[in-house]
Amino acid sequence: MYCVYCGVKLQDGAEECPLCHTAVALPLRDGPQAVKQEAWSDRVPRAEKQSGKYLAAGLVTVILAAAALSCLIFCLKSLGEAAWSGYVALGMALLWVWLVLPVLFPRWRPMIFLPLDFACLAGYLLYICAKTGGNWFLSFAFPVTALIAIVTLAGVAMMRYIVQGRLRLMSLLVIFIGLSFMLIEFFQHITFGTPMFVWSLYCVSGFCLIGLFLLVSSFVPSMRGWLRRKFFF
Repeated sequence: MYCVYCGVKLQDGAEECPLCHTAVALPLRDGPQAVKQEAWSDRVPRAEKQSGKYLAAGLVTVILAAAALSCLIFCLKSLGEAAWSGYVALGMALLWVWLVLPVLFPRWRPMIFLPLDFACLAGYLLYICAKTGGNWFLSFAFPVTALIAIVTLAGVAMMRYIVQGRLRLMSLLVIFIGLSFMLIEFFQHITFGTPMFVWSLYCVSGFCLIGLFLLVSSFVPSMRGWLRRKFFF
């Protein structure tokens, strides 16, 4: 059976949709001969036509490849070397991984594509660091990228796979995001020698207040119900 609101497949005996929380309720019968009507359907939703999607993906691929090739030809003719065209080429490749690659699959699976996206971003930053002769990748770019990837994957996994206690876990995640800004400023401090506690404390205080509000709301039924209806927590 499938949810009548979002089309997610439901388990037998489910009382609500795990994604949008639409109740699976049985309407009242009009009489003894009335056929029982369910709040779900046994019909699999029709698959959307994929031709337009693949055509758009091919068009974007051609545009990105043309931009990279044009920059390479320009650099070779005017400078005699690839020069800065490598930044453009890898940037176009990064955009292709972000925008086009997920379209080629029937379903977007965040726990697979998001780590790939962040890995490609880290590789692009490593290339920039190597080309510019810098030493900021291991002490700044890599840990910051890894930190953002962990937070993003935790949030996506929480919203997709966890139902019970989601609001409390979300409050802890928001607090962790606030503390992460202090870590980012620390990485900036040890890499570039900037002073500490210039801007991170503002982020920490703001996110911690939001996280504490969500944590308190998780213990108050009326507030928890309002947040659940409003934001699908």
